[in-house]
Amino acid sequence: MRFDQSFLDEIRTRLPVSQVVAKQVKLKRQGREFVGLSPFKQEKTPSFTVNDAKGFYHCFASGEHGDIFKFLQVTEGLAFPEAVERLAAEAGLEMPKASPQAQMREQTRDRLRPAMEAACLFFEAALQDVKGGAARAYLQSRAVSRETQGAFRVGYALNDRHALKEHLAAKGFTQAEMIEAGLLIAGDDIPVSYDRFRDRIVFPIRDARDRVIAFGARALSSAAKAKYLNSPETPLFHKGSVLFNAGPAREAAYKAGSVIVAEGYMDVIALVQAGFANAVAPLGTALTEEQMKLLWRMADEPLLCFDGDEAGRKAAYRAVDTALPLLEPGKSLGFLFLPQGQDPDDLIAHEGRGAFAALLGKPQPLNAVLWAREVAGGDFATPERRAALEDRLAALLREIGDKRVRRHYGEDIAVRLGKLWGEGRQTARQPARKFARNSADDARWRGRAGERVPAWEQGAASESLKASSLVRGYAQGASREALLLRTLLNHAWLLEAYAEEIAAIVFENRNFALLRDVMLNLQTGDKPLDSEALHTQLSRGETGAIVDEVERAITHKSDWFAEPGASTHDAETGWRQILALHRKAVGLKQELEAAERAFQAEETDTAFSRLCDIREQLLTLEGTEAVIEGYGAESGRPERRAS
Repeated sequence: MRFDQSFLDEIRTRLPVSQVVAKQVKLKRQGREFVGLSPFKQEKTPSFTVNDAKGFYHCFASGEHGDIFKFLQVTEGLAFPEAVERLAAEAGLEMPKASPQAQMREQTRDRLRPAMEAACLFFEAALQDVKGGAARAYLQSRAVSRETQGAFRVGYALNDRHALKEHLAAKGFTQAEMIEAGLLIAGDDIPVSYDRFRDRIVFPIRDARDRVIAFGARALSSAAKAKYLNSPETPLFHKGSVLFNAGPAREAAYKAGSVIVAEGYMDVIALVQAGFANAVAPLGTALTEEQMKLLWRMADEPLLCFDGDEAGRKAAYRAVDTALPLLEPGKSLGFLFLPQGQDPDDLIAHEGRGAFAALLGKPQPLNAVLWAREVAGGDFATPERRAALEDRLAALLREIGDKRVRRHYGEDIAVRLGKLWGEGRQTARQPARKFARNSADDARWRGRAGERVPAWEQGAASESLKASSLVRGYAQGASREALLLRTLLNHAWLLEAYAEEIAAIVFENRNFALLRDVMLNLQTGDKPLDSEALHTQLSRGETGAIVDEVERAITHKSDWFAEPGASTHDAETGWRQILALHRKAVGLKQELEAAERAFQAEETDTAFSRLCDIREQLLTLEGTEAVIEGYGAESGRPERRAS
């Protein structure tokens, strides 16, 4: 739901940032701020600051910056509404009322939650009863300790058609509520409703707030029609949007930097008991889009664990198809395939925790699993079969929604095709060109690799190419970094208005990065400094020489917005554009470095063309000036109009 800004501001007013942060970080007062060790990065010297007056925290080690809501989101993996709800309760505020329809749905859920909790307690008690002996024996045979049973609230459903129904009725729950909660089976063709779960070990499924919303159950009898049985869809439970153990695993996943996705309840229980607290599982079906998004909120590259048999491979391939349209920069999947016929529970039981830990260190990336699926066991001896493979791969590429990710997948497939065909560097150009075109959607790329003679065919040595101006380091970044700082020095108000963006700027010049950090710290006082006072403060100590370096930086006629005489509007407009150009340049430089490494490893025409393309994009950044309606007019400059 959307929250009114006044409600969020009231929470911020009632809860100082230091109060929220101090629950996870040991803080020490330092002047008007608090400092502590970063919760985002291992460090020995504190670089994490909290400013209650400004209402934000900032980590100089990682660049993380935000308010109390973001802090809970990034440290505990909470969604924004969850963070709001948590902090509102801590602040003693009632959550705002939802729409009448939403209120009715919540009232229904409020009626059903007590029934689910009562059912869970009944199952837990039954497991410890004399009638639960067979269930306890089974859990013992699977080495599930009493402590683990308690942590997961494992229970037992009696082998009785009406045991739970009668128990809940005695507690005042109606038959309609039991049916709506999915605890009873009923219908027009069923004269008397009866318990859904019978003679089964029961695993409660809980939401992010640890409330029981459904059950999964394993049959004890080999004669049961279904080995595993889940609750049906209810107002509380939507199978495709829930992960087993997601709540407890969320914090562990954040600390570990990864989340393990197993196939079943017992796998998760075995993993958690072995010390892998960041384990979750879907509920008996293939991963859905909603579950995939939940996983990416917990970790950037979830590790999907599958049995090494044919069924496990098929499940992995289904996950690939689900993930492709959802891929974003930095968001992917890793795949773990266990030895044939084993699941995590078996592996840990027979070979110990170390065997699974070793497996975690060798995940297969999504692109490799995708490639293996398409070529494994294939016969590509004829041109027609090769063409069919290329068509399938091209169709898969089109499934990827993000253009940058799609381009990189296209380049990866191009290299793999060249190796598969065994054609060497020269004739591998055509598939490379095809997939680069499909993935990049960039007219400048089209045909370039196929139309030029590659460097090695000209006899040009790779060392001379690498030394040429085409692929040398990009030298303009330093002047742009100086221009960013010069603008801030002459228009100090930008430091407060854009604190978060400034803190996240990537500076190659370490002195410039230091100056930025000092400037931000100086602006966190009760009274922000103007440009004159900022210059005075910075002229002292080691920052004085850095300021001189910035002031001496070469500027162009288009850099007038950085000077003191520029209007507030023009200074802000120019600064925002130069910041956008700098961010793009940083990203392109990283791509250029990767392209250089690729060319050094394998001097293909594709790699050479990629170098040309990135270098060209970098060069086009120079000399770009904001062309915005009215830009410059307030500073007495001729007005330029956007065409």
